[in-house]
Amino acid sequence: MQKIPLNLAEAEMVLARDVFRNDSPAGIPICGKGTTLTDSLIGRLAHLGVQSIYVEGHPVQQEGERSLEEQLADLERRFSKTGANRYNQVLLDVYRKHITTMMGEDGGRTAE
Repeated sequence: MQKIPLNLAEAEMVLARDVFRNDSPAGIPICGKGTTLTDSLIGRLAHLGVQSIYVEGHPVQQEGERSLEEQLADLERRFSKTGANRYNQVLLDVYRKHITTMMGEDGGRTAE
């Protein structure tokens, strides 16, 4: 899941969270989790004043952001000295799964 500015949203992205007017979680959602974005829906959200949305995967590479491979390599490096400790190995597996899930198996990006 990734939070992106609405102006970077593209058709076919899928919402990972409900969207509320003015980014405030109070009130009734204006668009539900799991909705596939279209160009017209993105325009309507902009018209309603929505500034940012959460989308599934990690489709937008923003400046200064590390790729899935870089994050996993850094995680492995951090745990490299404690690999013999089974509890640390469990933690490594949990963190690896979390990062992979948040970024998507393919880093959140689709082949072009």
